[in-house]
Amino acid sequence: MDTRNYITLSQLAASIQGTIRNTFSGQSYWVVADVTSHSFYPAKGYHYFDLVEKDARSHQLNAKISASAWGNGSNRIKEFESVTGQRFSNDMHVLVRVAVEYHPVYGLKLSLLDIDTSFTIGLLEQQKQATLQRLLNECSDIVRKTPEGYMTRNKALRLNPVIQHIAVVSSASSAGYQDFMHTLQSNAYGYIFHIENYFSAVQGEANAAQVCMQLEAIVNSGKQFDTVVIIRGGGAQTDLLLFDQFPLGKAVAGFPVPVITGIGHHKNETITDMLAHTATKTPTRAAELIIAHNRSFEEALLTQQQHIIIRMQQMLKDKHQQLSSLHTGIINRSRNLLTDYKEGLARNRQGIPQSARHLLLKHRSAMAQLSGQLLAKPGQVTASRLQELSHIRKDIQVYARKLLQQQQQKLLHHETVVRIMSPVALLQKGFAMVQHKGMIITSAAQLSPGDEITVQMADAGVHATVTSKTTNDGHESDI
Repeated sequence: MDTRNYITLSQLAASIQGTIRNTFSGQSYWVVADVTSHSFYPAKGYHYFDLVEKDARSHQLNAKISASAWGNGSNRIKEFESVTGQRFSNDMHVLVRVAVEYHPVYGLKLSLLDIDTSFTIGLLEQQKQATLQRLLNECSDIVRKTPEGYMTRNKALRLNPVIQHIAVVSSASSAGYQDFMHTLQSNAYGYIFHIENYFSAVQGEANAAQVCMQLEAIVNSGKQFDTVVIIRGGGAQTDLLLFDQFPLGKAVAGFPVPVITGIGHHKNETITDMLAHTATKTPTRAAELIIAHNRSFEEALLTQQQHIIIRMQQMLKDKHQQLSSLHTGIINRSRNLLTDYKEGLARNRQGIPQSARHLLLKHRSAMAQLSGQLLAKPGQVTASRLQELSHIRKDIQVYARKLLQQQQQKLLHHETVVRIMSPVALLQKGFAMVQHKGMIITSAAQLSPGDEITVQMADAGVHATVTSKTTNDGHESDI
């Protein structure tokens, strides 16, 4: 091939650069356009942005040229911000004086020389404000403005404590969708989510209707979703105009399921963000919000579980101490009663023989006295006394036997009474002892509804709570 028919790319670029320099050198132009993709580097005072023009009817881009401002241009932007009270940023419709430049590497570019302060709000922002106002006028039942922003029916919905069933509206090929799914599936807590995808184009104003159709399909599915997530992987402001459309804003504001947005912007809010239940900056942030929401619920449950465990441990410890105290009290009381009855029986056993001995000694003394008298009297008296003595001896013997029998019967009676009156015998007969706080209760006046009592029976103690009292007339225990 004859290489003389070719030139290098740099030669072509140099030719273009020379042509543009010859045509536009020393000239500047006042241009009306919208600002998008704006970036500012304060350390150097550099502004980088795009100037765009849209068709008034179709809203399609007619032109888009990269631009920059530094030095005097940057100072003019600073003055513009001071006069208008607004920052030079995206969505501003501006009138700027620019010079045309061309670089062989960086291509065609406009250099901002001046800016007209009479243009304070960009066309895109005007359209957004007009759409918001239309929503307020035509959809006042679902959208209203408050000092904090826009309140919608969707914002008033309450998110379920746990988010598991999620409907996702996104582009199937969106990197933001992949980030969203990866963040949910690789969460550190092992949460499992059930995702239903409703794929739609999420770029281009004309596709707002398609997104609305997907939202309608979610409602018509009859499935119970915890939330609907609308996500997109970011882009320039002009790429997000879909989310500023009236039909989509109306659909989101009145949607019956809480809507979470993660449209992938860092500087500006779309109308969809403003009217949705919760707005996040990126798809990843949306996924992190859902995970954090579920984690908050789990932590609350774990805290309640810990409180219940601690409370139950305290209650069990208290009840154990009460049971131990009652057990010790019953044992001590029973031991004291048995000791008292044993001591009484021992005293009775000792007293009866002693009384018998005293009585015998008394009669022996009387007999000795009579014997002395008989020895001193004549034989008749002696015989008479002997006869009387014989009678007395017999009487003494009879009386002694009777006395011993009576004392034995008394002893047996006391022993029987003691046996009958012992707590064990009473409990075995069906009686019971009622105790409250370690004390034996003898009258219902000592108890009140709500008191905890122990009813001691022959084979076990029963713990109960007094619910009511019924006053007796004194004859209920008659058998």
